[in-house]
Amino acid sequence: MCLGIPMQILSIDGFLACCTAKGVEREVSLFMLQHEPPAVGDYVVVHLGYATERVSAQDAAAAWEVYDQMLSVDEAA
Repeated sequence: MCLGIPMQILSIDGFLACCTAKGVEREVSLFMLQHEPPAVGDYVVVHLGYATERVSAQDAAAAWEVYDQMLSVDEAA
């Protein structure tokens, strides 16, 4: 199963962004969002190295809540 991971944009250089989530930084392509370019500080959903959509900070936090619950269940098993 593949999940889109919400990440916050730290910096942008053309179609590449440095994004962070849970203390992990990744280089992410913004090419798929060129019709509505995100800005530094925005949250995006990242799938396979590509930002696929912009989301609110609240939606990003809600997604991480679910992911954290999934990980805690997996660790308990």
